[in-house]
Amino acid sequence: MGIDIQTLDPYDDAAIDAILRVQRAARAVDIPDFPPPCRDSFVGLVRHEVSFQRLETRVARRHGEVVGYVQLALPLRDNTENSEIELGVHPEHRRRGVGRALYTHAVALLRDLGRKRTAGYTTEALPDGPERPRAGSAFAEAMGAHRALGEVRRRLDLSTADTADYPKLLAAAWERATGYRLVQWRDRVPDAYAADVGYLDSRMVTDAPMGDLAWEPENIDVSRIRESEGARAARQTRVYSTGLVHERSGRLVAATALGIERGNPWHAFQWFTIVDPDHRGHRLGTVAKLENLRYARTHEPDLRVIDTWNAAVNEHMISINETMGFRAVDATIAWQQEI
Repeated sequence: MGIDIQTLDPYDDAAIDAILRVQRAARAVDIPDFPPPCRDSFVGLVRHEVSFQRLETRVARRHGEVVGYVQLALPLRDNTENSEIELGVHPEHRRRGVGRALYTHAVALLRDLGRKRTAGYTTEALPDGPERPRAGSAFAEAMGAHRALGEVRRRLDLSTADTADYPKLLAAAWERATGYRLVQWRDRVPDAYAADVGYLDSRMVTDAPMGDLAWEPENIDVSRIRESEGARAARQTRVYSTGLVHERSGRLVAATALGIERGNPWHAFQWFTIVDPDHRGHRLGTVAKLENLRYARTHEPDLRVIDTWNAAVNEHMISINETMGFRAVDATIAWQQEI
């Protein structure tokens, strides 16, 4: 088929820019409202190694032109039989065997590395949402993957959302949060709360709906948190976080975070929001999200749009998001394959 697949040299700027062009063209077709790929984020990802994950990136060329790529994330401390895959093909070169060649190459590499399964993600339209091509999901099905988890992406557009009730919502939530106090930080977790944040983050796999994804709970300790912070700094991603401390115990028992790429200051990704099970029922999730949004907007005047994802069964978090003005846009499907 005339397709040449090679390992990406993380310091090959021309190849990196070519991959970004593929990503940009693919997003314009597949998810046109998504932020464009951020070069700083991609460069930081491929050049900054961490001890808890290995990254393998391959580039597909046809007649010397970069037409696609595949990127494999391999956990090294837990989930050592698992992997995640991101595969992209330029829309002008689809249905010509590029995706299949990349996937076949990736599976062979994963088998050589002792991995037993891989998971990837596609976007689909919702019944009342904007159109989305089904090419990604059709490709996953053709490769033999199965649907493991479905989530809905919801978006908060602060330029059109009715935020007038935010102060009233926040005041009502604080009335239920007696005995807790607010802490906020940018980028680096304060030493006093790093272990608590690690504990909460480690609960994501056990507390959040995972569908049929075969994913083990992760052990996120302080050293891993500090490594992750270094990696985000290398990607020049700004992170705004808010936590709630239980005053009697001094423990941080709820936390949320927003991540903003340097290249897209108008857009934020909602990262985890989690409350310790022993402290639920006090509206801590609502307090954390509203206070964190106010905190981020204070320092990010261009922030206008926030994207978040929820499984359909996560009714409590969906309720919080929709009360804040998040609205459903499209579906994200997690596909898993035993290899």
